[in-house]
Amino acid sequence: MPAVPDDRQLDEWLGFAHGLADAAHALLAPAAALRPEVQVKADRSFVTALDAQIEQRLRELIGQRYPHHGILGEEAGAAALDAEAVWILDPIDGTAPFVAGVPVFGTLIALAWRGVPVIGLMHLPVTGQRYVGVAGRASTLNGTPLRTRACPSLGAAILTTSNPDFLSDGERPAFEALRQRTAWRIYGGCCLSYGLLAAGRTDVAIDAGFKIYDYAPFRPLIEGAGGTVTDWQGRPVMLASGSQVLAAGDAARHREALHLIEASLA
Repeated sequence: MPAVPDDRQLDEWLGFAHGLADAAHALLAPAAALRPEVQVKADRSFVTALDAQIEQRLRELIGQRYPHHGILGEEAGAAALDAEAVWILDPIDGTAPFVAGVPVFGTLIALAWRGVPVIGLMHLPVTGQRYVGVAGRASTLNGTPLRTRACPSLGAAILTTSNPDFLSDGERPAFEALRQRTAWRIYGGCCLSYGLLAAGRTDVAIDAGFKIYDYAPFRPLIEGAGGTVTDWQGRPVMLASGSQVLAAGDAARHREALHLIEASLA
């Protein structure tokens, strides 16, 4: 295997990722209009039987096709994380919106090569939107190229966050600093918020309390659209990244937001 996956290898993995998304859609789409049975995890987040069912199916497909690849999923945990290629799965990102019937939830699928997410796919079953990012290529929405937009200042920016409740007391000053500086805020978009940023509809996204399966696809997706996504210290998103995420469509706004976060937490 080459040091960096070549185009043929990336194409093969991407085609397989689309197949995984199709398999998830076949299970998730018919349930989108139903009222699911819900359990509450130890961290107070929601989970449904469908979360586990979808992830189990995706794991089965990966094991059949790529038995030597690793897998990290929200519901069933990690297997072979030391493998060169690791699939990262979130069967239903936005389970609370799914339970409430708010159509911003989706399936997240990423492939990390030697710790770096090189393929990212986000499929929203209700709207039929499929966002795709591949390292070194232009990102797409249903096959149409995406591009982030320029933003003259944070004062002109639209800021998104999945849920302010996810932030700890120690993290809230960073969010408040951005909330006060930006022009407008949108809450509750889950994974869709990052797709909209890649599409040039919003400008800055900040989140915390995440696991890597909540945001691994966003690196190839946002970078392939011309944007930047890191942790709150400016480090690139990796398989081993922590819980904090900052993305911006304009590199200058990303730098400005990082400086504001640093000052607010000093």
